Amino acid sequence: MTTHDNTAITTHDAEADVRNQAIKIYVNGQIVPRDAAKVSVYDAGFMLGDGMWEGMRLYNGKWAFFDEHMDRLFDSCKAVALDIGMSREQVATALQQTMAANNMHTDVHCRLMVTRGVKAKPFQHPSLSRSGPTVVIIMEHSKPVDRLHSRGIRLASVPQVRGLPHSQDAKFNSHSKLNCVIGCLQAEAAGADEALMLDPYGFVNTTNACNFFIVRKGEVWTSTGDYCMNGVTRRKVIDLCQANGVPVFEKNYSLYEAYSAEEAFLTGTFGAQTPVAEIDGRPIGNGTAGPITHQIRDWYKQLVAEHTAC
Repeated sequence: MTTHDNTAITTHDAEADVRNQAIKIYVNGQIVPRDAAKVSVYDAGFMLGDGMWEGMRLYNGKWAFFDEHMDRLFDSCKAVALDIGMSREQVATALQQTMAANNMHTDVHCRLMVTRGVKAKPFQHPSLSRSGPTVVIIMEHSKPVDRLHSRGIRLASVPQVRGLPHSQDAKFNSHSKLNCVIGCLQAEAAGADEALMLDPYGFVNTTNACNFFIVRKGEVWTSTGDYCMNGVTRRKVIDLCQANGVPVFEKNYSLYEAYSAEEAFLTGTFGAQTPVAEIDGRPIGNGTAGPITHQIRDWYKQLVAEHTAC
C-alpha cells in the first residue's frame, strides 16, 4: 500500500507567496503591474492557441540551461513561421529587465510566451495577424512544495493519447494544450493527480504535464522520444545517467513494465524530478522517491549549481 494521504497534488504545486500578487509583467516591451497586464481578445494565442512558450527556472540570478530553452523556442517558432521579432540577446535583455523590475534572484519560475499577435478578424488564417507578435514574460516567486518530493504523484492511464507528429507534434511547446487538459480531466475522474498518456501504439509516453521515467533492475527507461515533449530536463537526466554509468534506455514499453517498476519519476523544469507513488492504483516502490531517483536528483542539483554558479 502507498503511504500518502488522498489530497490531490499536481507537478506544479508551489508554496504560497504573497509577493506574487504584486509582480510586474513584461508585455510587448513594457513592464506593467500584474493587474494591468492584458492582451487583446483578438490575439492569436487567446483565439486559437497559436503560439509557443518556455518555462524556465532562475537560480542565483541565472537561468538554468538558457541556451537549450532558446533552442527549443526559436526552433518551434521557425517551424510554424512565427517571427518572434527579437533576437536571443534581446530575449535575454527582456528577461533581465523583468527580473530587475521584480527584484528577483532565485526560486523564480518564468513563463515566456510568444503568439502570432493580434488578428485583424476573428478567424483562423495566420495572415490575419498583421501587427507583429505578442511577447509576454511572467515571473513568479515559485518554490515547489515539499510534498512534491516527499510524496509521490498518483497517475492514471487515460484514453487521451499523444498523437502522431503529423497531427500535432508534441515537440512543439505550443499554447495548444487541450489534449493535455483532457488527459488531466480523465485522470481526475479516475481519482488520480495527473494523467499517464500513451502514444498512438499504446506504449507509455508522458504525463499530461511532464516526461516520464521508470526504473527496473537498476536500469532507467523512458519513451523513445518520438511522441514526447522535447524536454530539457528529460535530456539532462538521460545525459547524467550516461555520464555516471547508469544504464538508460529510450525505448517502447507498455503499462505492464510500468506497473512492475521499482521506481518511477517525472521530469520537468519546475519540479526537476518528482516521484510517482502509484499508477492506476498499483503502488510503485514505497510511494516516495527511490534510491536511483534520489541519486539522479542529487546529480541534477549539482549540474544546475555548476551551470548557474556566479
